[in-house]
Amino acid sequence: MSVRRLYPEQPESFAFTPENLEWAKWKIGNYPVGREQSAVIPLLFRGQQQEGWVSEPMIRYVADMLGMAYIRVLEVATFYTQFQLQPVGTVAHIQVCGTTPCMLRGSEDLMKVCKKKIAPHPFERSADGRLSWEEVECLGACVNAPMIAVGSDVYEDLTPETLSGLIDKFAAGETPKPGPQIDRINAAPAGGPKTLTTLKFPAQKVE
Repeated sequence: MSVRRLYPEQPESFAFTPENLEWAKWKIGNYPVGREQSAVIPLLFRGQQQEGWVSEPMIRYVADMLGMAYIRVLEVATFYTQFQLQPVGTVAHIQVCGTTPCMLRGSEDLMKVCKKKIAPHPFERSADGRLSWEEVECLGACVNAPMIAVGSDVYEDLTPETLSGLIDKFAAGETPKPGPQIDRINAAPAGGPKTLTTLKFPAQKVE
C-alpha cells in the first residue's frame, strides 16, 4: 500500500456550509450516545464532497466536532483511498481499479486512456483542472471488470473506447449513467440469463 501524506499546500481554514453543518449534526445524532465518533467517515466524505478533497483544517474541524484526537481522524483520512488528500479534478476524479480481475480484463488499457486524455501521471490534473485520475485497489465489482469509480458512482464493463467516451462526457459537464456499460443488468450474465430460463419443472411423484 502506498504512503499517503497530507498535501504540502493547505488552506487556512475549513467549515461546513450551513446546509452541510445541519446534515453533519443530523448524521452524528444517528449514532448511540458515546458512539458519535463513528460518524467520522461520513463527515469526512461530506467535507470532501463540499471541497473536492480532504485538507488538514477539515481533519481538525471534524475531530473537534466529534471530540476526537486529531491523529485519530488523520489515521482514517490517510488509510482509506476514497479520501483525496490533495486537490483533484473539479469535475471528475477517475479511480481506475488495478486489482487482479480488472487487470486481467484490461485495466492497463484504461489507464493508458487516462494518461492520454487527462494527464500523464496519477493525481496530475488536466490542463483546465477539471479532470484527474489514479489507480486504486479493488472497487468491489470484480464480476463486471474492468471498472472505474467517480465519486459515489461506478462504471463497469469498460473498454478503452467506452472510457474515452465517458471522459468526453465528464469534460463536457455531463454525468454519464453509472453501472454496466454493456447489455447487462447489474451483475447478471452479459446478454441475459443463461440458466433457469423456464418455469416448467418435471412432475414430482408424491408418495
